[in-house]
Amino acid sequence: MKIPVMFYVGLTTFLLVLLTLMVSMNMAFTWVFYTMCIGQALVIVMVYKVLKDKYTTDKTFEHFYEDRPINYRK
Repeated sequence: MKIPVMFYVGLTTFLLVLLTLMVSMNMAFTWVFYTMCIGQALVIVMVYKVLKDKYTTDKTFEHFYEDRPINYRK
């Protein structure tokens, strides 16, 4: 079973937002430290998974952003 790449992105984002909340609520240092270590490891795993993903597209720079096309005025 292949886990989608966006799962890693979402999990890492959730953990690092949770870390920020833990720091702002003055939780115990050990909890914050171990959460930070796990978060850093997940960032490395996430970057590896995103870079090794077999995603292909037929878009080029001529397409730019599809949600806001460039209108050239002459």
